[in-house]
Amino acid sequence: MELGSQIRNRRQALGLSQDQLAERVYATRQSVSNWENDRTCPDIKSLLLLAEVFSTSLDELVKGDIAEMKKQIDEQEKAAFRRDSNIYTALFAAMIVTCVPLARLWRWWGLAAWSVLAAVALAWSFRVERWKKKFDIQTYKEIVAFTKGRTLSEIEKAREEGKRPYQKILLAVGTGALGVVVCLVLALLLRRFV
Repeated sequence: MELGSQIRNRRQALGLSQDQLAERVYATRQSVSNWENDRTCPDIKSLLLLAEVFSTSLDELVKGDIAEMKKQIDEQEKAAFRRDSNIYTALFAAMIVTCVPLARLWRWWGLAAWSVLAAVALAWSFRVERWKKKFDIQTYKEIVAFTKGRTLSEIEKAREEGKRPYQKILLAVGTGALGVVVCLVLALLLRRFV
């Protein structure tokens, strides 16, 4: 955060001591010291008074902090996207691997447990899709670039956007085929148990 150094530099440029600045913004010298050392942040009233004392806009005073905060928020969102993607991958893998063992082990109760797992995986997939929509990433190449913290060039982005309609068709066909396979497996399992 740069707010503390902004306050210190502007105070020193005006030739004010911490006590004098504290008096002008109706705070204590200790508060000013804490602000300058980034131990605490001034409240909005103090920020407005500081901007007035320094003859600057509030935006200019906290500008460096806004950029830093935005960067931190972006990093937090990327980390949340990665976490949600990993959870979805684990749920999807568990859903595929556990179908037959659960059905054979607990029969109908196993299928009920598997259905709950499938519902959770589906709900998590919607969560991941919201992240993808928010960051405008759809293709594998875009997702990999995003998770590595980089973006595609304009040309690469245009190429990937051109692939999206074809990928959506293949995804729909692949999902349908997977659904048919899962239904056939479930039908065979149910036939055995009935």
